[in-house]
Amino acid sequence: MRHLLAALALLIAVSPAPTFAQVGDEVLPPPFVETFLDLPDDAAQAAKSGKRLLLYFGQQGCPYCKELMSTSFTQKEITDKLAKHFVAIGFDLFGDREVTWFDGKVRREKDLAKFLKVQFTPTLLLLDEKGASIVRINGFYPPHRFSAALDYSAQRLEKKLAFADHMRAVPQTGANPALNEQPFFIKPPHDLRRKPGGKPLAVLFESKHCAPCDELHKEGFQRQETQAALAKFDVARFGIAARDTLTTPQGKATTAEAWARELKIAYTPSVLFFDEHGKEVFRLEAYLRPFHFASSFEYVGSGAWRKEPEFQRFLQHKAETIRERGGKLELWK
Repeated sequence: MRHLLAALALLIAVSPAPTFAQVGDEVLPPPFVETFLDLPDDAAQAAKSGKRLLLYFGQQGCPYCKELMSTSFTQKEITDKLAKHFVAIGFDLFGDREVTWFDGKVRREKDLAKFLKVQFTPTLLLLDEKGASIVRINGFYPPHRFSAALDYSAQRLEKKLAFADHMRAVPQTGANPALNEQPFFIKPPHDLRRKPGGKPLAVLFESKHCAPCDELHKEGFQRQETQAALAKFDVARFGIAARDTLTTPQGKATTAEAWARELKIAYTPSVLFFDEHGKEVFRLEAYLRPFHFASSFEYVGSGAWRKEPEFQRFLQHKAETIRERGGKLELWK
């Protein structure tokens, strides 16, 4: 009976009539559907219509989630693509609804988020018919790049090329044709191996014609709190397709382009954080406004990641501390 009800729910959800799924108190737009959260059944029913599952993890008060909904999910080209190729299901990062995963285990939303190592909101997972992750979108993608990410799954391109290669071909428009420079970038030769007692390392991957990269330099790097956090790091910057030679934190001689492929960098700007021993401990793979950008350096530089593995909980605690001290919290400015 439950399987029958799930099938009926999906048949209703993918019809032209609008649906109003929710994540916590957030009402999601009509491309999202309500199901019984038995994901193997959802995937099987979606496959009968030639569709795949799109899983969205958000949280109440998330400015990036709001921006995603007010940009990509308000563009007809994208919503039509979602309706044609996907069954979209929303989850609360800290929610308690029970979800059946493809291993047969039932987990609460927040436990499923931990199981899937969701660190950002929004995070979107595009799954194949058996529940394998085809695409993982960590954070906010601008509409043209979000649409291209959907194409990768909708067109079944995973058997033809890597997602990073697909996204590398997406044009960046209306932006600086050259990479931006900063005085704190490590100068070549780039030997990124860590020395005893040395600083942790932040590695920035950028591309030319990248509007989010330009904004990162214009705003993110210029904030006082970011400058203070940066002082605790060595910072290296590479073009995602550059042939610059380097030595990785693990001591491997390679090029920036080859290393980016090895690290599966699919979005620019991306920032990878390595501890004082050269181990990657955190990464940013999406557009971040200054508060969250500075906080990511603080999260790693202070060592908070060792005690608090969930970046969102670290941000919550920081925001509460600022408010308790009477400070003004600007998440989007």
